[in-house]
Amino acid sequence: MTRTELLDRRAQVVDEVGWGQRVSWVQPRNACLWVFVAVIAYGLWYAAAQVRSQSPAYGEPLGISALVFSAYAVLFWWFTTHIDRYSRQPLDLRVAAFLWGGFAATWAIALHGNSALISLYSKLADPSFAVDWGAGLAAPVVEEWGKGAGVLLLMFIAPRVLRTAFDGFVVGAFVGLGFEILEDILYALNSAPEGFGVDPVGSSLSTVALRLATGFTSHILYSAIFGAGVVYLVGTVAQRRRVGRGLLLCLVAMVLHWAWDSTATLAAGGPLIPVFLGLEVVVAIVAVLVVFHVTVGPERAAMRDLLAPEAEDGTLTAQEVDALAGAWKQRRAYRRGGGLHDRRRRRHRLEAGKDLADALGVSQGQETPRVEFARAELARFREDDGAPPAGPDA
Repeated sequence: MTRTELLDRRAQVVDEVGWGQRVSWVQPRNACLWVFVAVIAYGLWYAAAQVRSQSPAYGEPLGISALVFSAYAVLFWWFTTHIDRYSRQPLDLRVAAFLWGGFAATWAIALHGNSALISLYSKLADPSFAVDWGAGLAAPVVEEWGKGAGVLLLMFIAPRVLRTAFDGFVVGAFVGLGFEILEDILYALNSAPEGFGVDPVGSSLSTVALRLATGFTSHILYSAIFGAGVVYLVGTVAQRRRVGRGLLLCLVAMVLHWAWDSTATLAAGGPLIPVFLGLEVVVAIVAVLVVFHVTVGPERAAMRDLLAPEAEDGTLTAQEVDALAGAWKQRRAYRRGGGLHDRRRRRHRLEAGKDLADALGVSQGQETPRVEFARAELARFREDDGAPPAGPDA
């Protein structure tokens, strides 16, 4: 392809995937925005009321669990942001997704919906059925669709940003992170009165330990899969509508959730419970990895198209473009390709290349001072290495 064709392809890709776009929160005529804000506001109000009513008696376990899960949230926030290496979601969109999962999906939807559905099961069948299967048949429906509703609303609030199935995967993960953290705090608070309140801190910490041990294969994972499915179901300008794939991903998330909540019943409450839990963890990790690799493909292709002109004019080498547009294996191979002494410099060049990609995305492929600075940094790293300028065949 000629340089003109490469630049035209870059402009097309940037426009399709919404690279560098920002969310406009001033949309007074957008009903989706009003629904989004109203449901979060109700969830905040309800959560505050619950905490206010119990904090006088159980303030210490509440504070400890909140601190522990806040640190947990920071770790998973970093990890979820780290996997979003391509057309990265803006911070305000990630925060909005977290708030929906933490307050709307948890306190406004799941808390009421689960209780209502379990009560309905006890009336339609019998109380023992509701005890054995109620949670497994209620939570996957209420919670996954409640979290998925946040992804759906954000698709219509930020249509220029949330465009690919991988965008839905990442935004869904942040919704699940918010749900996970606030639900875990709720569980810790509810466990404090166990044992007639003799040791509320100890009771809460045992719940905290259990939730920490199992949280990485819980709501974050389910919601990432479900969020990708929502984007496939609806379709965007960058993602052709694929109803079958969308329904399949939503169903996978719900089945994984059902299996987790029904473990005790499936294992008949016996010694096989750890075996079932281990198997469910393995299946869930395999499922999310498959979905990740399926949805990230178009993002990697977009990164390659974005940087192709830079490889053509020698700003980046072909190997660097492969590393930036590839998976961790390609990045690791690039970093290790120059020997132990050169690994640090190569890592810096990859970081500078990612900065250049971000700058090009924000500028919509146009020349700006930030783009020029990113190119200059790449040239400086190369000069410091004593390497010749990169060429299109380097």
